[in-house]
Amino acid sequence: MSSSVSESNIIPTVSLLNDQEAIERIFTHIDDGTTDLGDTVWREPVENYHSQERFDAEIALLRSRPIPFCPSAALPDKGSYIARTSAGTPLVVARGKDGQVRAFINACRHRGMQVASGSGRAHAFVCPYHAWSYGLDGSLKSIPGEEAFPGLAIKDHGLVEVSAMEKGGLVYVMQKGTINPEMLENSRTYFSPEQQLFRQSENTDQANWKLLTETLLEGYHIKSLHQKSFYPYGLDNVNLVETYGANARVTFPFRRIEKLRDVPAEKRRAAGMLTSVYHLFPNASVSVLSKHSNLTIMEPLSPSSTQMVIYLVTPEQTSENPISLEDVKKDAQFVNESGQDEDREAACLIQQTVTAQANSHLTFGYFEKAIVNFHQHLTERLDS
Repeated sequence: MSSSVSESNIIPTVSLLNDQEAIERIFTHIDDGTTDLGDTVWREPVENYHSQERFDAEIALLRSRPIPFCPSAALPDKGSYIARTSAGTPLVVARGKDGQVRAFINACRHRGMQVASGSGRAHAFVCPYHAWSYGLDGSLKSIPGEEAFPGLAIKDHGLVEVSAMEKGGLVYVMQKGTINPEMLENSRTYFSPEQQLFRQSENTDQANWKLLTETLLEGYHIKSLHQKSFYPYGLDNVNLVETYGANARVTFPFRRIEKLRDVPAEKRRAAGMLTSVYHLFPNASVSVLSKHSNLTIMEPLSPSSTQMVIYLVTPEQTSENPISLEDVKKDAQFVNESGQDEDREAACLIQQTVTAQANSHLTFGYFEKAIVNFHQHLTERLDS
C-alpha cells in the first residue's frame, strides 16, 4: 500500500464557533430575520444522479479516501466486529486481541465466501462454507484437510487487509492505499470514550446517495417538509453554516434557544438548544441532537439506490443534567419516525423525476451553502 499523502485527502485546520459565539449569531439571525448565506448558485446536472459512469467514478473516489466506517463505540471490546458492504466492497472490521482496529475484505481465501456477517464478538472468523479459520488479525489459522492443498502457504493466505485508523471516536477505512496520519491530522473529535452505541439501523432507499445527503445540509425546507414534525420545535431557514475544506457544520436551532436570552453570555451552553450536523465529505455525517448523537453513512448501491447506515450513540452526559437511556431512545425514535422518514421520502420522489426531462439540472442557492460546498468539492475531485 502506498503511503503518499494526497492534498485532497487532508482536512485543513479549522476553528468552528464555540457555544457562546454560535448562540449570539443565532440570536442576531432571529432578530434580523436572516440566516447564513453562501455566495454561489450551483447547478448540478440531473444525469449525475442516474449515470452509471458517474456512479462508478464516485465509487472509485470513495475507495480512495479515508471514510468513516463506524463509531469506535460500535467496537467496544476485543473481538468486537462489524461486517457490511462499504463502497461496494464487503468488509469486516474488528478490534483485535491487542485492542487495535483492523479492516479486511470479507472473503475467504479458499473460494471467496464471506467469513463474517452482521456484528458481534468473535475469537476467530470461521468460513461457513468449508471452515477455513482466520484470526482477528486476519491471519489464516487452520484448513480442514490441509493435506489436500499441497504447496499452499498458510502465511500468504490471510484475509486481504485494507487500511484502517481510529481517531476522534470514529473508525476510518480506506480501501485503496494507506491512511497516512496526516490525512486525519486535523479531523475533529466527534464522539467521546464514554458515549455508547445503543442501536444500529440500515434502510435501503430508491434514491441516489447524493440526494439523501443533501436533505441533511440545509434548513430551508423545515417549515414546508417538516410542518408537523420538526417545525413545531425548530426554526425555519435559520442556520449557521461553517465550511472547512470539503466538510461542513450546519447548525439548526430549536425554538427553546430563546430561554438563553437572559443568561449571561459566558454561561450560555448550546447542549439541548440546537442540532449540529457535521458533513464528513463525501458520504458521512455526524449529528449531535438533543439527547443522542448519530453517525450516518450513505452507502451507494447503484445510481438510484442507497443503503443508509445509522449508528446511534448516547449523548455526552453532565452531572447537572443526566439523561436516562429511556429518554435517549425516545429522542432517537422521534427523529427516525418523523423528520428523517420525511427526508428519505423526498429524496426518493426526486429520484423519480431526474430521468423525466423536466429539469436539466437541480439548482442550489444561497440558502444551501453546505450543499454547494459538497458539490464543488465532489466535482473538483472527480474532474482532477
